[in-house]
Amino acid sequence: MKQVLTLVVKLQPTPEQRQLLDDTTKAFADACNYINNNVKASLTERNSIQAVCYQDVKERFGLTANHVVRACARVGGNRLTAKYKGKKVKGFKPTSFDCDSRTFRLIEDGYLASISTTGKRIKIPMRVSNYHRGQLRSKSNFRTIMST
Repeated sequence: MKQVLTLVVKLQPTPEQRQLLDDTTKAFADACNYINNNVKASLTERNSIQAVCYQDVKERFGLTANHVVRACARVGGNRLTAKYKGKKVKGFKPTSFDCDSRTFRLIEDGYLASISTTGKRIKIPMRVSNYHRGQLRSKSNFRTIMST
């Protein structure tokens, strides 16, 4: 069984970087809402949703390819959870966006987060403790959700 470790670190973006993160967060939420409202509600599997709307969402919202894939996955996951609870997905708010190994990279030298945004890839300094440094050195493969 694989152990999951969650580390919370604080990003220290410049005002320009903060704006790029906010723009990406908004585009991601808008894409999720668009997908949820325009793709048949019975589709809950990421690949099925992606097959129907990928190119349209990519062009419409200016997200990277991987952010579009993650948006489809988030909608599918939320739909599946709502289905089990006998509810509908209400909507998505611009509070976070999903990252994967192609949209987020840790640069240990200087402890920077390299993140793809709608504008460009940015490198943001992180505030990390000695504990974080030790844990991050021993981990190479992880997935993250960016919260703003």
